[in-house]
Amino acid sequence: MKAIGLYRYLPIDEPESLIDLEVEKPAPTGHDLLVNVKAISVNPVDVKRRAPKAQTEKMARILGWDAAGVVEAVGPECTLFKPGDAVYYAGDITRPGSNSEYHLVDERIVGRKPTRLDFAGAAALPLTTLTAWEALFDRLGISQEPEQNRGKSIMIIGAAGGVGSIATQLAGIAGLTVIGTASRPESIQWAKDHGADYVISHREPFATQLKQIGFETVNYILCLNSTARHWNEMVEVITPQGKICSIVELEGPVDLSELQRKSVTFVWEFMFTRSMYQTTDMTEQHRLLNAVADLVDAGKIQTTLTRSFAPITAANLRKAHALVEQGDMIGKVVLEQF
Repeated sequence: MKAIGLYRYLPIDEPESLIDLEVEKPAPTGHDLLVNVKAISVNPVDVKRRAPKAQTEKMARILGWDAAGVVEAVGPECTLFKPGDAVYYAGDITRPGSNSEYHLVDERIVGRKPTRLDFAGAAALPLTTLTAWEALFDRLGISQEPEQNRGKSIMIIGAAGGVGSIATQLAGIAGLTVIGTASRPESIQWAKDHGADYVISHREPFATQLKQIGFETVNYILCLNSTARHWNEMVEVITPQGKICSIVELEGPVDLSELQRKSVTFVWEFMFTRSMYQTTDMTEQHRLLNAVADLVDAGKIQTTLTRSFAPITAANLRKAHALVEQGDMIGKVVLEQF
């Protein structure tokens, strides 16, 4: 089968940073689905895992953690899907990735593809959707009942990116006042189009800008960009007993004790935790993806696809990696058709 992988970790402008491969088609066992991949998406995690380093691989490493496709076969322990089902998922970082014509994935972290979307539109969603949902409702503990969130606010730092675009929509559905951050006219407009009630700049002091739109503090903060750089400002504008969640690893030390006086909760979100550790609630990701598919089909959630390439080749995947590597992507980039 066709696949795209690497043996060496090289700059993305090097032709061998990602190469076309022919590898053996796998067979499903246990809870695995064998999916005929129709479309894939590229996320910052792909770029981080592919980043240049001295390490080399004896066997080709296949990356990719967003896909949409059709189930071709199922393992003997599968109960959630059958051959012919259209699915979307973000996969497991400890296993070979989805940049292949056929892919094995545990059915417990797979959802039904939204019927309203084609495979490309669906492939843009899984990783960012799971991250946003888990951050808001599992880590920050926000209620999904709008009446419980009346008068409460959330600031989403990096609202125009992949996760931010979904988090903005989900927070709005949950009844929160959504304050997004963005820095360019096109990203500001994107955040507004996806439900942000207000948009401020993450290049200017938060407190001053919040006061200008009538907020002294915010109840929740979701940090999707440079945790360390925004740390002091987050501490300043979070309300007493508020909650902060970040998905971005620290580039340097921060002083957690600054949160003590306000009794503020700080929590991490890492979408791969459930699959990495085979947690007892792994099937939550199946449920979450199905719930979002329902929201998409009801017209309440939009896909965040903004760029696409076809077919799925190493050359096109290198282009997609280069776009994500720039760090200023609005929405998501997708490749379709092997």
